[in-house]
Amino acid sequence: MDLERKIYKSELLGEELSLEVSTLAGKANGAVIGRHGGTAVLAAVVMSKNDKPGDFFPLTVDYEERFYAAGKILGSRFIRREGRPSDEAILSGRLVDRTIRPLFDQRLRREVQVTITVISYDEKHDPDAVALIAASTALAISDIPWNGPVGGVRTVVYNDKDELRYDAFFAGPRDRVNMIEFEGCEIPESEAVKVFKNSQKEINRLIDFQEKIAKEIGKKKTEVALLEPEPRVRELVENFIKGKLAETVKGNKLEDLKIAFLEHLVSSGEEARVLQAADIVFEEAVDKFVHDQALNHDRRPDGRKLDELRELYAEVGLFPRIHGTGLFIRGETQILAATTLASPAAEQLIETMEMSGRKRFMLHYNFPGFSSGEVGKGRGGPGRREIGHGALAHKALRAVIPTKEEFPYTIRIVAETLSSNGSTSMASTCAGSLSLMDAGVPIKKHVGGIAMGLMLDDKSGKFKVLTDIQGPEDHHGDMDLKVAGTEEGLTAIQMDVKVYGITEEIFESTLTQAKTARAQILALMKETIGAPREQISPFAPTILTLNINPEKIGEVIGPGGKIINGIIAEVGGDTAIDIEQTGKVFISGTNREAVEKALKIVENIVREYKIGEIVEGPVVKILEFGAIVDLGGGQDGMIHISELSNEFVKKVEDVVKLGDRVRARIIRAENGKIGLSLKDIK
Repeated sequence: MDLERKIYKSELLGEELSLEVSTLAGKANGAVIGRHGGTAVLAAVVMSKNDKPGDFFPLTVDYEERFYAAGKILGSRFIRREGRPSDEAILSGRLVDRTIRPLFDQRLRREVQVTITVISYDEKHDPDAVALIAASTALAISDIPWNGPVGGVRTVVYNDKDELRYDAFFAGPRDRVNMIEFEGCEIPESEAVKVFKNSQKEINRLIDFQEKIAKEIGKKKTEVALLEPEPRVRELVENFIKGKLAETVKGNKLEDLKIAFLEHLVSSGEEARVLQAADIVFEEAVDKFVHDQALNHDRRPDGRKLDELRELYAEVGLFPRIHGTGLFIRGETQILAATTLASPAAEQLIETMEMSGRKRFMLHYNFPGFSSGEVGKGRGGPGRREIGHGALAHKALRAVIPTKEEFPYTIRIVAETLSSNGSTSMASTCAGSLSLMDAGVPIKKHVGGIAMGLMLDDKSGKFKVLTDIQGPEDHHGDMDLKVAGTEEGLTAIQMDVKVYGITEEIFESTLTQAKTARAQILALMKETIGAPREQISPFAPTILTLNINPEKIGEVIGPGGKIINGIIAEVGGDTAIDIEQTGKVFISGTNREAVEKALKIVENIVREYKIGEIVEGPVVKILEFGAIVDLGGGQDGMIHISELSNEFVKKVEDVVKLGDRVRARIIRAENGKIGLSLKDIK
């Protein structure tokens, strides 16, 4: 059988990138296998043949990890197959979704599904970039109407200490960027702008490559009927909302006005198709009004200046029983963050297609229904939105988290959304930073975040950047660009758009305006709590550390864990002992006395005795030729009968008896055997 393979080659980050089109997955509207190094993905796109009822474009992007791709058999002992997507897979799917979605006509009501399957992973070449390019090419060569293609590139830079400086992913269509994921270690805004500019060149090159493929083998795009409201519907909308928009938008009651309008149409006997069209026209009218007010009058729905923040409030130490708490309020957005400290044993074990390891800093974000005034669903695990928002706040704070050597605790932040009206992820960053300091985590400085918006006139290129977007600005605006950082520089950026994309000029202006807002937020946070608490909460565990010779790890653990379990049983409480392969020992528990006692025992076990050293302990055994002294920690030493006294000793019991506590000098220490002497000991 001939698979009719066509292979096209270019390069990505200096290495070969190939896109293969064949009869594989031939029933899809378009399918491409992308390869970069030993990493390969299959991107298949499908569009339904009929419209789906609803008021939004039904696009789904699924990113499927396969354990075989990395040569692993994972899962639980009883279920050896892939289950729900990992957080990393969900974030990768969102990355592709956010890049391709703005380039569809949002009036489309046909279901479109993009399925990306990672079929090979070489642990070196990141699947995200090749997945985006393969999905873009599959859409470009398919008959699905779409205004792509798009390109994307990840740039990772380390400093001279081999520490991450920044990890940036910029993507978008020709001459624009419409999706950004950026994590940095206090990077200046000017450097982020350079990354934008350099990425744009690479994006255009990748688009040239895809356009050649589409020109050669691309299918003719299907003509799909889009809902185009008739003039009569536009008149109905204009007549009903005339003179009402300004006050409605200001009061954030657009939904009430829309419901009243649709009820009016129903009572007037209008058909369902008119209601659907009226809904679209209503949204267009609000969109036009909000844009006009900002672009031509520098006027925002709530009366603020374009660069003005809403009212801010911050508080720490709300619940003393929790190790650290921080409350951050910006307008109607409220986040309560709680920090919990635990021993290294509480680190999260990560086992995915891409990595296996431990995670000692976690941030989890919750968004209950009541925070938006709605009835929420029962708990079924976090949704894609919660995972995405939590990952962004985690990324923003990770740059200031102390190393394990500086602070051996496992750290978990939970951000609870109490009220939502604009950028809960950036409020979670602020509340999380406050809670870390309240918990006594030695972060050197606060991290603050802000969401920036955009009103753009595509025809003229005129634009206005909005600071701290909410409500109608978020829904009807053209951009949601979240910026987080310290006083020194950026730690995270995330951007989505509803338009074709933004230019370098817009990006630079937004970062400049965001820096001013961030300074105001950080000033409030410093005023609330300017430095980490000197002592951690009395409810947090005590952790003491010890470095031992790795060769002595076995002596501490003992056969089958006998020694280490014996220590834990002896000291009691909730004491835990964790030992790394490097010889680093972490002893933790809520009872400090028990932790200190366990540390002393471990020190005695691994203690390396030296000749001439004075030791002390009880006599635990009498022999014909000497006495055995317990030195603690499972170590003992023998006093030969000739070393009991400077005078002749006929019987050992003439000098020492069972149970006597003696001080002795070490005269021999070889191969774990210790010889003692009582001579010349006062």
